[in-house]
Amino acid sequence: MQGLGAFATRPIAAGTRLIGYAGERLTPAEADARYPDVAGERHHTFLFAIDDDIVIDAAVDGNEARFINHACDPTCDAVIDGQRIWIDAIRDIAIGEELAYDYAYVLEERHSPAAKRRFPCHCGASTCRGTILAKKR
Repeated sequence: MQGLGAFATRPIAAGTRLIGYAGERLTPAEADARYPDVAGERHHTFLFAIDDDIVIDAAVDGNEARFINHACDPTCDAVIDGQRIWIDAIRDIAIGEELAYDYAYVLEERHSPAAKRRFPCHCGASTCRGTILAKKR
């Protein structure tokens, strides 16, 4: 889908906890300063928010979890458990199948066509919404 991706090297049963999302822990203000969101430019970082106080930057001291792509019809889910993020299989995954979870990136501004272009999805699923942005409620 994008970049390296991550793929199953053996069959994985639904419910299997695959890997923790590792990296440097930052405050949201530190993350914003490190990776400013520039209008008109594509957004791409290895940031994952645990809560309103902690963001993990997998680009610094991260592990293989940072290569798991977004998909609108995912094979995995990101689960926040305490102060950790885990990637769990949500269905059986075959050898060679790409691991992916729905990033559901929260954007406070209106999901304009320009915003969706900054946060594109190319997962190829029949249900692809064309963006990694979370659905507006």
